[in-house]
Amino acid sequence: MFRPPRLLATAALAFLVAACSPTVRVEAPEKPIEINMTVNIKHEILVKVEKDVQQLFDENKGLF
Repeated sequence: MFRPPRLLATAALAFLVAACSPTVRVEAPEKPIEINMTVNIKHEILVKVEKDVQQLFDENKGLF
């Protein structure tokens, strides 16, 4: 027994599955990649100043 509706449904399902297949594209970006690196050097400067002040206090113990 030949069933055209079933054949038509199968063909439609196959068409939908083929039409919905995902496409993956790998492209280079138009703009260059920008990496913003903010470096905090305040801590390093404060440590150096603190060491210099401590050395000054050690050398001149009679100041305070």
